[in-house]
Amino acid sequence: MKVSGFTFLRNAEENGYPFTQSIRSILPLVDEFICVIGRSNDGTKEKVEAIKNPKISIIDTTWNENMRDRGFVYGQQKMIAQYQCQGDWAFYLEGDEVLHENELENIHTSMEKYVHDLAVEAFYFNFFHFYGTPQQTGVAGYRKAPRIIRNSIRTIAPDGLFWLVLEKNKYGRYPRARYAGANIYHYGHCRSIKKMDKKLSQVGRYWETTPPKFKGYGDIDTAELRTFSMNHPALMNNWITKEAEKEFKQIDGYKLSIRDRRNRIRFWLEEKLDLEISKKHFKALD
Repeated sequence: MKVSGFTFLRNAEENGYPFTQSIRSILPLVDEFICVIGRSNDGTKEKVEAIKNPKISIIDTTWNENMRDRGFVYGQQKMIAQYQCQGDWAFYLEGDEVLHENELENIHTSMEKYVHDLAVEAFYFNFFHFYGTPQQTGVAGYRKAPRIIRNSIRTIAPDGLFWLVLEKNKYGRYPRARYAGANIYHYGHCRSIKKMDKKLSQVGRYWETTPPKFKGYGDIDTAELRTFSMNHPALMNNWITKEAEKEFKQIDGYKLSIRDRRNRIRFWLEEKLDLEISKKHFKALD
């Protein structure tokens, strides 16, 4: 079995991504790692080169600045990387996502077990989306998502988040997936407020928006948040100490939106019925 890892980056250093930790976390699992790096001015490429691992291959790209439709440029960059992968499995890890060292064996076992079972097209993970600080997570968004895809089927990425399998030329469907036996630790929404503001100001144009200045993480219904009491990946300890936000406070006078009220109903139903009904971009086989 051969496994490829891949990602794409651009100005990841100045925008507060723990991207070197992300890459280091996946390297023990993969035979090669494809890193597509858009034209950057902050030393992102040099930081990746400094990892000095022969598994890493860097591809330099120039982003299509005219592509401003719903973040599709992210999908373009993701697929540039994926199409260079040579493994049986292609493992996509975003620059603010990290694997836990204690869960790598489970992931490898899952991939090896089903490498010849063509019914299994992907593996999905549970997600910890840290929000505001690394001591809490947000649960309103997707909580499970595929990050490993079988590399011998026709797939495209409409954006950076998910895949469509092309059984027919005109139609796509979500991949059929099994649980990888592990979690993705997602740190993008607990980076420093300053770097989050920088990031949003740079990428908003790819969604044809001009975001307001980001002043903090407190504009949220606290019913969406859960305390995180587990251990973080060891690779993240230094970043959490030096780069992550330390305190969270909801803004004064926060008023519930219609979306908040819908989410509260969903959380209540999940608790009463013991269900998990967040959005999923895959069809579970287990």
